[in-house]
Amino acid sequence: MKILAPEQDAILLRERGFLNDLRVKLVDFNATREDLDTLGQSIHQLDDLFLLVIVGEFNSGKSAFINALLGQKLLKEGVTPTTTQINILRFGDKSEQSRIEENHQVIFLPIELLSEISIVDTPGTNAVIREHEEITTHFVPRADLVLFITSADRPFTESERHFLQCIRDWGKKVVLVVNKIDLFQSEDELTQVATFVRENAFSLLGMTPDIFPVSARQALRAKTGEPQLWQTSRFEDLETYIQNALDQASQVRLKFSSPLGVAAHLVDKYSAANEVQRQLLEEDRSMLQNVETQQAIYKEDMQRNFAFRMADIENIFFEMEKRGDDFFEDVFRLARVLDLLSKDRIQHQFETQVVADVPQRVDRKINELIDWLVDSDLRQLKAINDYLAERQREYKNRIIGEGAGDRFTYDRNRLLDALGREANRVVETYDKRVESAKMALGAQNAVAVSAAVEVGALGLGALITTLATTMAADVTGIVAASLVAALGLFIIPAKRRQAKNELHGKLAKLRSELIQSLRAEFEKEIERSLLRMAEAIGPYTRFVRAETNRSDQVQHELKSANLEIASLRSIIENW
Repeated sequence: MKILAPEQDAILLRERGFLNDLRVKLVDFNATREDLDTLGQSIHQLDDLFLLVIVGEFNSGKSAFINALLGQKLLKEGVTPTTTQINILRFGDKSEQSRIEENHQVIFLPIELLSEISIVDTPGTNAVIREHEEITTHFVPRADLVLFITSADRPFTESERHFLQCIRDWGKKVVLVVNKIDLFQSEDELTQVATFVRENAFSLLGMTPDIFPVSARQALRAKTGEPQLWQTSRFEDLETYIQNALDQASQVRLKFSSPLGVAAHLVDKYSAANEVQRQLLEEDRSMLQNVETQQAIYKEDMQRNFAFRMADIENIFFEMEKRGDDFFEDVFRLARVLDLLSKDRIQHQFETQVVADVPQRVDRKINELIDWLVDSDLRQLKAINDYLAERQREYKNRIIGEGAGDRFTYDRNRLLDALGREANRVVETYDKRVESAKMALGAQNAVAVSAAVEVGALGLGALITTLATTMAADVTGIVAASLVAALGLFIIPAKRRQAKNELHGKLAKLRSELIQSLRAEFEKEIERSLLRMAEAIGPYTRFVRAETNRSDQVQHELKSANLEIASLRSIIENW
């Protein structure tokens, strides 16, 4: 016999395929084993019978209600917990029991009602043995329809409110049954309790569920020989409701909708967890962006300060150039023709009056530059390290929930620890003396190469002295052969101009090459400093980038899953 119509067959295949795909994705999302099993059970449920789950406190009359529903006193009743496990009541040709799991037992009964549905009897929500509630909580997601039994003399207790909220979160169809109405002396008392239950249910669920006040005890007595109690038991309305829910259309709608409720719950759960991860990653990106910004500002400030320091060095050469002009004005005149014939004397005067203390001053400026660069580098490393340590303390122990967050939290904390250790190592191993010596040697070699001079053991000051005095010899030597000529009166001014031009040109070249060499060395050291920190935070940067891409993909897939759930629900509701 074919139960499903062709279009329902197609939807069944589509839903089953979607749920299987979702389960695979949840594995990729690092969902908990419990959630994966729950979804797996919901998938299997598409091929199972309609499942009716009975829940409530142990003294609410659950067993009496099931006995009344079945028309026979088959389950033990009492004021203490009588059900310590989940009992699944199914149709069988004869009465027998079969344990399928440690806390699950199947009871086969030759009751006609069970040929269409299976009834699940659960431990009380307030059972003394707390594992009962845990078992029930795990079983409820499999339900197609939940009958929530509350006692008329203690309606909507705290444990019932809590349990009903759990059921609501699973998107289950809930029917509230107020049992033991035979305890009331008047209709007003019943009305008050029904109103109380209705208002509290609406407050908790955001909607008013179907509510049926009944007396299970009277209903069972009516079915077993006292028919006059049937009307007062008010059981008929509830049975009619259940029977209507079991017609083909209603049954198929519930059967198809229930797994979608589980899927929607899990999609919402992992969407929320993913959103928390995204917020953490956004904070991490902000932290790394802050480090990058600090490094960029540091580089910009260092370049600006370097330019000021280079201007100080250039001014030393400009002052030397001015002294050189004055020197040539004094030396290159007719009255000092005889002095010009003594090259050694002129060279000595040039060294003392023009070169003067230029090498020492430049040497001091360069040493100050090196000290400034080393101190600034270390201060920046410490500032970044302190910032990362503060962020690590702030973010490390943020709780993002179970399941999908477990791997993410572990990897993130591990890399945060590694980042902190590496940044701290960079600072702790920074040796100012070694770094200063390294920079000094780099600057010395750079200047030597640019000036095409073999430095050897000379310092920068000695190097500049060598360059300057060699230049002086070149300048003074240009007139040695012509000063005794008869036209010396005309030659001297021309040679003075030539000497000045030669001095300006050679000083400009020396100044330019020195500044360029120092700038190149400075840029190299700045990049080395930035690279040192970039390498320290590199693994965490890559983690954040990879997890952000993964989180974006998860968000996209979960949004698509929600759209598919909504589409399937819309089709099913219109059957």
